[in-house]
Amino acid sequence: MEPKRGALEVGDVEEEKWVYDSSVDHKGRVPLRASTGVWKASLFIIAIEFSERLSYFGIATSLIIYLTKVIHQDLKTAARNVNYWSGVTTLMPLLGGFVADAYLGRFSTVLVASVIYLLGLLLLTMSWYVPSLKACHAEVCLEPRKIHEMIFFIAIYLVSVGTGGHKPSLESFGADQFDDDHNEERKKKMSFFNWWNFGLCSGLLLGVTVVVYVQDHVNWGASDIIITAVMAISLLIFIIGRPFYRYRTPSGSPLTPMLQVLIAAITKRNLPHPSNPSHLYEGSKAQKAQGRLLCHTDKLKFLDKAAIVENNETSVEKQSPWKLATVTKVEEMKLLLNMTPIWLATLPFGICVAQASTFFIKQGTTMNRKISDGFMIPPASIFALAAIGMIISVTVYEKILALVERKRLAAVEKDPKFGSLSMSVFWLAPQFVIIGVGDGFTLVGLQEYFYDEVPDSMRSLGIAFYLSVIGAGNFLSSLLITFLDQITEKNGKSWFGKDLNSSRIDNFYWLLAGMTTVNLFFYVFLAKRYSYKNVQRSRAVADCYEGDRSMAVV
Repeated sequence: MEPKRGALEVGDVEEEKWVYDSSVDHKGRVPLRASTGVWKASLFIIAIEFSERLSYFGIATSLIIYLTKVIHQDLKTAARNVNYWSGVTTLMPLLGGFVADAYLGRFSTVLVASVIYLLGLLLLTMSWYVPSLKACHAEVCLEPRKIHEMIFFIAIYLVSVGTGGHKPSLESFGADQFDDDHNEERKKKMSFFNWWNFGLCSGLLLGVTVVVYVQDHVNWGASDIIITAVMAISLLIFIIGRPFYRYRTPSGSPLTPMLQVLIAAITKRNLPHPSNPSHLYEGSKAQKAQGRLLCHTDKLKFLDKAAIVENNETSVEKQSPWKLATVTKVEEMKLLLNMTPIWLATLPFGICVAQASTFFIKQGTTMNRKISDGFMIPPASIFALAAIGMIISVTVYEKILALVERKRLAAVEKDPKFGSLSMSVFWLAPQFVIIGVGDGFTLVGLQEYFYDEVPDSMRSLGIAFYLSVIGAGNFLSSLLITFLDQITEKNGKSWFGKDLNSSRIDNFYWLLAGMTTVNLFFYVFLAKRYSYKNVQRSRAVADCYEGDRSMAVV
């Protein structure tokens, strides 16, 4: 017989049989461990992540080529449009993660987002095949029709909205399939993020090879059909896995408790700080049963005042949360504030990553891409080296980026028409591998960091925080390009000309290398002073404290 829901103490046998981590099964019951969660559930989730990355990179890596060759935008305009789209795509998860944690739940958010994503892909396919929406009446044109341009941008921004709900919710939903309080499942969860990134990289590899090859050698419409079909099939697979999933019930806005802590701390700002932190309020037994408790830390002590019980508070349990907060809520607020400098320190990395889908790809279009007489590499396929670099995580030297572009420009000076073609596209291999290495060491770490360090009720937002690093990096990259374009044009010649051969992208790369070097020291400074989330290992409130164990508990 199923035990009483919400029971806090069960025997070892029952604890093995049922999952007591606040999750439920698809019928709203306490999940049965043997038939839900772990790999039997997460494999369905990794499958849809594979298809989403296949679609995303099939679009993203070729976007600058489409904008310059089909829509005929100049290099600066196309690069900015790619950065804007990439920025929106990777910042939208902040909204999607908030909606998932607060209102819809992660499964429902993924479902809705996947449908929106699929609608964007369908519209993208229609923009190529429907006669009234096609770029031109003829196969080749110098000025595409405005209706095609409008429909195309609506389609790719629908993909952005879909990604906004898809990315943070799906990854955190996958991690939710593992019980942190179960030793074996906790060990399996440690490898989940690795397999997640394996599925991600597999989708990326096929997206920038197979899909991009079809774009280059057949047409864009055929590639759109492929990614649309794959997304539709994976959505069906995701729905089929519904009985195996463990679900977390949304608990309302995760930002409200943070605001309550801030207001309570400001209200009690004149109270003396308690000599012993164990005197701070940690809530009633019913409140402690709702989730994991956090241990008190000595940082940001001003916020501790939100958990001080005033002498005139006769019924502590009935106090408004705007006047009295628990130690756990205070510590969750501290976590968010502590993570902010780390997030800021990763932005230069996001700016560097943004170049992979703009100038890196455009460099490849000007170079010799022939492997044999019968085969030419699509320019976007060189991005596959980034995925390979991420998988193998090889250490390389960053300044190669600028040296390759300087060598390419030297070849153009000798022969303006064919000089760039004398260089093999594989000269770009080091910089793509560097980006892959950066992904392997940085993005995987950021995934685990933001998922683990945010409050438990904000884990979808945690994934969104790591994604927002790339989104903010894209916007900052656009702003930096605009600023440098104006400055360098006033001083003689802009670094960003109408095309790549009239630009000085090598100088831009040197600037990024310098910025990243300075930022590295800043990041090390922050990392040495960072303190990680301290979760109580038992339900005994006083297990965080030594000496006086008279924690204020009702």
